Amino acid sequence: MTTATPTPPSDPRAAAYAASVRLSVAPMMDWTDVHCRQFHRLLAPGARLYTEMVHARAVIHGDRSRLLALTPEQAPLALQLGGSEPADLAEATRIAAAHGFDEVNLNCGCPSDRVQAGRFGACLMREPALVADCVAAMAAASDVPVTVKCRLGVDEDDDYDVFAAFVDGAVAAGASMIVVHARNAWLQGLSPKENRDVPPLRYDWAHRLKRERPGLPVVVNGGIASLDATLAHLRHVDGVMLGRAAYHDPYLLHAIDATLRGAPLRPRGELLRALRPYAEASMAEGAALKHIVRHVLGLFHGQPGGRAFRQVLSEGAHRPGADWGLVEEALAVTEVRARDRSAA
Repeated sequence: MTTATPTPPSDPRAAAYAASVRLSVAPMMDWTDVHCRQFHRLLAPGARLYTEMVHARAVIHGDRSRLLALTPEQAPLALQLGGSEPADLAEATRIAAAHGFDEVNLNCGCPSDRVQAGRFGACLMREPALVADCVAAMAAASDVPVTVKCRLGVDEDDDYDVFAAFVDGAVAAGASMIVVHARNAWLQGLSPKENRDVPPLRYDWAHRLKRERPGLPVVVNGGIASLDATLAHLRHVDGVMLGRAAYHDPYLLHAIDATLRGAPLRPRGELLRALRPYAEASMAEGAALKHIVRHVLGLFHGQPGGRAFRQVLSEGAHRPGADWGLVEEALAVTEVRARDRSAA
């Protein structure tokens, strides 16, 4: 496969952003908040992280301290925007750049009814000219890279050339990368949850897009849940974006990142304890432990003691006064269960 060989960025942060294209964690509503991203950064130092989708108007008029919460450690970090008004998207992009985000991503893939009613998300794939206008306005608003996350099409769309033309329009307008959730979005008859499973995956469209446009960075997303699958896709595209697999089995995210960087695996407990300074600082500022540890519940997924770990945290984190001691208790119980299992 022919690939472009860009000049390496001289700025260390830009270089880290460029390198992070190989592995990223998808923007996921109600999941990839600031606490989740802090944990994922510890697990995957080389990955690119994404916020939950935020509507452009919320960025302009809402509580930015909450909506745009980030820490310096979370870079490379992208803000995903929803919206379809070029002026609003441009202003939100300017705000994001000033706030310290490394990328602004336009959502053209979310299939929810609320998103459709607002004329953004996946329904934008039916309006390629509008998408091009939005991307052009965003790209002109700052020097931060503008990217697009899209589906293969909407409902019964089954024409690769239409999909490719949508991509070409976005790129011509200024999009520097395309993230392809490699299945259609069904706007009628399927829930957002069903849209993540029911429409068939067609990775070959993403692979073909890269093959035919070797200079365009292409990232594939959708149903990828193993190291082997990640490595297989990286033979065809520039990057892999993990979604639910990274959330429900966070150690998989760590294993993939470590493999790609040639780094040793770290023990689960060590990774979790590295979160303690952030957790205690956040709680000192008013955050509740339950809002932090809900993102770590899958750390021992499939491991002896994993159920006990989840149970201790789930039952105890909501109690008044819960602090990091509960996490240590969960780790201790997990270690005991694991020893008992191995001794049996």
